[in-house]
Amino acid sequence: MAELLKFYQSKPNLKFLTKTADALEQGGLIIYPTDTVYALGCLSDNLQGLQRLANIKKVRLDKAPFSFFMRDFSDLSNYVKPLNNSTFKLLKRCLPGPYTFILPCLKLQKPFEKRKSIGIRMAKHPILEAFTELLKVPLVTTSLHDQDEILDYTTDPDMIYERWESDIDLMLEDGFCGNVPSTIVDLCSSVPEIVRKGKGALDLL
Repeated sequence: MAELLKFYQSKPNLKFLTKTADALEQGGLIIYPTDTVYALGCLSDNLQGLQRLANIKKVRLDKAPFSFFMRDFSDLSNYVKPLNNSTFKLLKRCLPGPYTFILPCLKLQKPFEKRKSIGIRMAKHPILEAFTELLKVPLVTTSLHDQDEILDYTTDPDMIYERWESDIDLMLEDGFCGNVPSTIVDLCSSVPEIVRKGKGALDLL
């Protein structure tokens, strides 16, 4: 059974975060809060964790539409091709924040070596911001969709834990979350394309 680590008022707990980082290094899967919905993730360089994540989502790992949680813009430069001025200014306006940007990527390591683009996130959430400082590589992340035909996302952490405890190693609980995912914007061409309207405001784009 997965361990549940409870945070209070979004305050980082270094003991909990260090424990979670250690679990990820061992191929662990975690559920964690973001500035949108709760997410499921693992380390981007851990094949064991990545395969577990792909199995849960029922997708082929090399084609999985997972995003990467970047710590900051210096991390970003290790994964995406050089940005022109307009793209850089757009990202600076929106990040950290509730957006996923799809960008042309540099050559990635296995199993993502065939990718031409990458989805990137930088969330504005105290726990996640503190947590990513402990990681050597970005988290690979995907939103937790609800199995209900009406609900897209569950906001109740107890329900999320009950549903996923047999599939994960740890859950970082920070109370009720939102039910609106990130806005997805494709920046691979000259004109930004809104792939999904979510929490992020469009007037910043």
